[in-house]
Amino acid sequence: MSRLRAGSFVIIATLFAGGCASTGATPRPFPTPGPAAVRVPAGAPGRDTGYEIAGTALHLRGTPYRNGGADPAGFDCSGFVSYVFAQNGLAVPRTVTEQYHQGRQVDPQQLQAGDLVFFSTVAPGASHVGIAIGGDEFVHAPSSAGEVRVERLSAAYWSTRFVGARRIL
Repeated sequence: MSRLRAGSFVIIATLFAGGCASTGATPRPFPTPGPAAVRVPAGAPGRDTGYEIAGTALHLRGTPYRNGGADPAGFDCSGFVSYVFAQNGLAVPRTVTEQYHQGRQVDPQQLQAGDLVFFSTVAPGASHVGIAIGGDEFVHAPSSAGEVRVERLSAAYWSTRFVGARRIL
């Protein structure tokens, strides 16, 4: 087998062997934040910030909800978003309302990892925010009874409350 064909076979085999995010598995390779991770400066060539944002957010699954929380001891929704972006060298405002006015509007059919997704949960307009991780999924800090977790945008609860998406990157 020629080198080109062998290389193509390895790439195709790797794609089929990867985990499926919809099953809760984290596809590999996937950025994993933490002390061992190498932080690439913002704007550096080859940086895929949206997936880095999603990787940081996924790493925080299971963190408890805490009203006003903005660190791994506990998060509210906008504190979670602010913290995740800060871990990747990007400053975003602290409140849902301010976050909703950042970046540019994104068509829901064009969502990418790292985009912010907004919902109307307690009042008209954007009152809750999460981070798109790809496909039909987003990660967020849901409520006082919850913890950081992944949900589907198409779920009945979230799809009827969706008010828009923004791209900060």
